[in-house]
Amino acid sequence: MTELVHLDVADDVATITLDSERNRNALSRQLVSELMAHLAAADADESARAVLVRSSGTVFCSGADLSEAAKGGMVEGARALIVLQRRIATLGKPVVVELAGAVRAGGLGVVGAADIVVAAESVTFALTEVRLALAPAVISLSLLPRLTSRAASDLFLTARTFDATEAVHHGLVTRAVPDTELQAEVARSLADVVKGYPQGLRETKTLLNHDLVARIDALGDDLAALSGELFGSDEARAAMTAFLRRRR
Repeated sequence: MTELVHLDVADDVATITLDSERNRNALSRQLVSELMAHLAAADADESARAVLVRSSGTVFCSGADLSEAAKGGMVEGARALIVLQRRIATLGKPVVVELAGAVRAGGLGVVGAADIVVAAESVTFALTEVRLALAPAVISLSLLPRLTSRAASDLFLTARTFDATEAVHHGLVTRAVPDTELQAEVARSLADVVKGYPQGLRETKTLLNHDLVARIDALGDDLAALSGELFGSDEARAAMTAFLRRRR
């Protein structure tokens, strides 16, 4: 089986790269499983003080793997995405996300759970769930603490596309920079982070994410059940089937 997520450790940074261009880095069972495994390996590696999550190709993450979702059994997938968000938020090292490509739906859960997010100005975002008879249930765990309530209502209900500059304004992204400056800005952020001592980084991150983790623990099970119910509904199945046909 071809690996969909790669890990490389160098210069105090564990770099995790999503590399499933075939389905635009959709959150398939394999991709999520490999991402979780690499996060654990990065956390355990004493030579790394920070973790960078990035992607190959033109899309950072297209959201749920609708080919898998259309076959049912999405409660397990919803739970896996909750565990993934919690893993990022509780990792003992800061997680920096580099966005060089579009982010859609479930992929925003990775963004919401990260500590620092740097995006190229050309990157676009959209919470498209309502257009598939779904709701951004499990990713609301990490997104609602980041967004203002008005921004969340707008972006969740309209499913409109918004850019990186707007994402910064709403609190979803830390910084947006010209595309040509993205890698340099990410490198600067990481260089600053790795100057911290491991204990200081770990305990500071725990302080910052205390409320987010408590929210995940309190609401996760109910939102996983809701997500599974929505994905299994006749309305959502019809919408996903129509979407997959249009994409072919």
